[in-house]
Amino acid sequence: MKRLLVVVDMQKDFIDGSLGTKEAQEIVPKVIERVKSGQAAGEEVIFTLDTHGEDYLETLEGRKLAVKHCLKGTEGWQLCKELAGMDGRRFEKGTFGSLECAAYGAEGGYDQVELIGLCTDICVISNAMLMKAAMPQTRILVRADCCAGVTPESHENALKAMEMCQIEIL
Repeated sequence: MKRLLVVVDMQKDFIDGSLGTKEAQEIVPKVIERVKSGQAAGEEVIFTLDTHGEDYLETLEGRKLAVKHCLKGTEGWQLCKELAGMDGRRFEKGTFGSLECAAYGAEGGYDQVELIGLCTDICVISNAMLMKAAMPQTRILVRADCCAGVTPESHENALKAMEMCQIEIL
């Protein structure tokens, strides 16, 4: 079985930086363990990186979320130190979901795609839905204990929404 593990936005700004949360910090060890076990099992692992420029506050997203974060090249943009040196293709994305990442998944002939990371209610759900649209016959899974949302309530709401769209929640 050909499997893909997508690690969504495990970047410093979302963990303990400008938009960090206690819940995000708590999932880091589980995410690291899952990535290591996936690599050991021969799964392909890829990473998305929320990527913005200095003009972020002038963008539509920046006008709605007026907190500079994940500015390319800054410390906050980097993957957390435990993941930074790990092998895996990186997909920079200027918005919540990556069309490029979904196309990569669709072209890869995967039997299963699993997503983990941050934030469940924004970027994880966006990427899961894009993967589902690009690969409607592929099992798309989200591992709940390796994800955190902006709030615990929005995390749970996102999990329920994905489940309604036939994304398996582990």
